[in-house]
Amino acid sequence: MSREDVVAAAHAYFDDGYFLDDLTRRIAIPSESQKTDSRAALDQYLNDEMVPAFEAMGHVCQVFENPIEGKGPVLLATRIEENGSPTVLGYGHGDVIRGLDDQWAEGLNPWIATLRGDKLYGRGSADNKGQHTVNMTAMAVVLEARSKLGFNSKFMIEMGEENGSPGLDKIIGSNMEAFSADVFIASDGPRVAPESPTIFLGARGCKNFGLSLEMREGGHHSGNWGGLLANPGVILSHAISTIVSPTGKILIKDWLPPPMSNSKREALASINVSGGDDAPVIDLEWGEPSLTSAEQVYGWNSFEILAFKTGNPDRPVNAVPPKAMAHCQLRFIAGTDRDNIIPALRKHLDENGFESIEILPPPPENAGDFAAAATPIDDPWATWASQSLERTTGTKASTLPSLGGSICNDLFNITLGLPTIWIPHSYAACSQHAPNEHILMPQFREALGIMAGIYWDLGEDGIPRRAV
Repeated sequence: MSREDVVAAAHAYFDDGYFLDDLTRRIAIPSESQKTDSRAALDQYLNDEMVPAFEAMGHVCQVFENPIEGKGPVLLATRIEENGSPTVLGYGHGDVIRGLDDQWAEGLNPWIATLRGDKLYGRGSADNKGQHTVNMTAMAVVLEARSKLGFNSKFMIEMGEENGSPGLDKIIGSNMEAFSADVFIASDGPRVAPESPTIFLGARGCKNFGLSLEMREGGHHSGNWGGLLANPGVILSHAISTIVSPTGKILIKDWLPPPMSNSKREALASINVSGGDDAPVIDLEWGEPSLTSAEQVYGWNSFEILAFKTGNPDRPVNAVPPKAMAHCQLRFIAGTDRDNIIPALRKHLDENGFESIEILPPPPENAGDFAAAATPIDDPWATWASQSLERTTGTKASTLPSLGGSICNDLFNITLGLPTIWIPHSYAACSQHAPNEHILMPQFREALGIMAGIYWDLGEDGIPRRAV
């Protein structure tokens, strides 16, 4: 079979309904890693879906128990065809965010794959069951066509990414040889636009934290005590106004990344950020002044207030509240001093007269602590992957320095020392992490062909080689 035949075979797998069958079974497993009683579902996903699929492709499967009690296991599937052949490390996560069952639109259920028009709804459809199902299917198609891959394959499925990938660093650090490879190729996150094949070379880091100010016990009548008692909600809101401007510009200098390089600006110059028809309208005046939308998301840092509470928002009463609390987040690119984020915040608050505000760790269910890491945009593997995508689709791929979101890319890029190539199959308005998560089926059909082309090309001559 030729490369074109393999791409066509991947499309046929989709057209004949087999891809939908596979994903429907996998969506039905409620593998919510943020719930303490989810271990049986996490094990079920690995044992019933992942292990048989990889063993059918000639991989030897090893499940690593998590060194952190109560956290999800990690599967490593390995197929070594020939010593000296390039080894490709793949990745996916089989755990999902909470289902939020009662918040989905009428007729939708997070654990029942539901097709409406060209959208397939279900928890994990986009993040990440659908994406690693695409890659596994494409690999199987190439293997069937060639009777071999033409490269060595290692593929990791973790069951705790939505919980911050707890313990994964220890598993990799204690088994460096098992996870060693020449390049990392995986899929997560959204394309820059639904119609634009995309490559990300890394991921922004993420630091979640809380800000808390507790003035006293209990609320006090706002008529009798208003004007006499300091209001923690007012004070905390003023503290936050020193962290970020009214238009979203970060005001703590130590939170800013190094100046953007010319090569990064050039790579982002032609990128148009779009989430598709259902996406929100971009606020062009928000964020760092003078940056384009692409530069803001893929080449800069951003601060968010995820939640703010003072008093009882659902049932307000006429009382001065005793406490105010904000859940906050900094997304940051490689080059930002991750270890100085919280110390810099403490210094900033103290210098601005807010010594009484506490900085708290985030809640366990939203730990959000990832390092930033990225492969250089001119890396030979980035060029190779871009050429492979263009050969399949006839469209020049959008190559970006990093995901807008965060994932454990540093473990692959820094710990294992691999060039990291992410080829996302979703789109920005897919509602991942929210009710009504879904994928665009035509986009996933195209993705199957893209990945079949990638895995075919990995077995051909002309791939980048490490200097010896």
